[in-house]
Amino acid sequence: MTEQVETTPERRTDSINLSPVAAAKVQSLLEQEGRDDLALRISVQPGGCSGLRYQLFFDERTLDGDVVTDFDGVSVVVDRMSVPYLNGAMIDFVDTIEKQGFTIDNPNSTGSCACGDSFH
Repeated sequence: MTEQVETTPERRTDSINLSPVAAAKVQSLLEQEGRDDLALRISVQPGGCSGLRYQLFFDERTLDGDVVTDFDGVSVVVDRMSVPYLNGAMIDFVDTIEKQGFTIDNPNSTGSCACGDSFH
């Protein structure tokens, strides 16, 4: 069973959050691909120096227990095992001279490795 969660402009602590900038970037990437049937799937997997690693990818599947959240027409899917690790996390997109890409500000993370690729 898939649970639908409505979003509000403020940062939620009981769900994943996607900034307007990140939502616009996801929408742009989907338009470039010519696909409107994909959602951004975010999961937490074992791995990395600190024990856990984020995975972000486009997915057309919806699995049992997924939590689907809509952000201005962009669907973000989190599997049921990753939900506790990602509640309250903010997904953003930065485009600066130093860095370009999606970032995750996660209040559930107690630390990360020096390279920033994983957390615990």
